[in-house]
Amino acid sequence: MSEPLSIQHDLAGKQFEVTVDGHRAYLSYMDLGKQTIDIYRTFVPDALRGHGVAAALTEQALQFAEGRGYTVIPSCSYVERYLERRQRKGERQG
Repeated sequence: MSEPLSIQHDLAGKQFEVTVDGHRAYLSYMDLGKQTIDIYRTFVPDALRGHGVAAALTEQALQFAEGRGYTVIPSCSYVERYLERRQRKGERQG
């Protein structure tokens, strides 16, 4: 998967999604109001795992949230780990 992913944001459905070779991966969130979203599910089918799809979906969702000044609650364990790695990486660079 060397081409950039074409991630779509379904604002009404509160999902970021991408389809690659007929396989659909997605990240779901809830808008809790008060500038807060809860990212509660990330799904990547077996055929797409290990190719950075979950990371790309997560980064897109985080950029969306940060661009609007939202606080993110990472109920999804993948997103929680992603944020921890991102924070550690930032601490090493800073």
